[in-house]
Amino acid sequence: MLDIDGIVRIAEDELAERFVRATGAGGQNVNKVSSAVELRFDIMRSTALDQALRARLLARRDRRISADGVIVIQAQRFRDQGKNRLDARERLAAIIRAALVVPRQRVATKPTRASRERRIEAKKSRAAIKRNRSRGGWSHE
Repeated sequence: MLDIDGIVRIAEDELAERFVRATGAGGQNVNKVSSAVELRFDIMRSTALDQALRARLLARRDRRISADGVIVIQAQRFRDQGKNRLDARERLAAIIRAALVVPRQRVATKPTRASRERRIEAKKSRAAIKRNRSRGGWSHE
């Protein structure tokens, strides 16, 4: 059971782990031991997620979420398979925790009269500076 925030819990059978050989340096062990972990979690088939959370997860622009709605996390930070398993699960939990936060709805507002007047005054003063430049105040001698 993967506990996300005390309320959302993902069952073990919803997580698919595959152990592969890690890339990069690792000495003689790197070609013998499958220490890297590929963790897959299907957002669409999960019973642990409610509809709103599922929609927020699918709406995220994240390269780890496939077009089929599957989160794929590859963990090979450590040489130990157990540590990589924990790392992959923690990263999955972080993605789901980030989607738990409901974004506040933006309230459309209009600019105040004073702010509109300040903007117009700033534009007028800038135009006056540019106008004075073109009147031949510079000598080219």
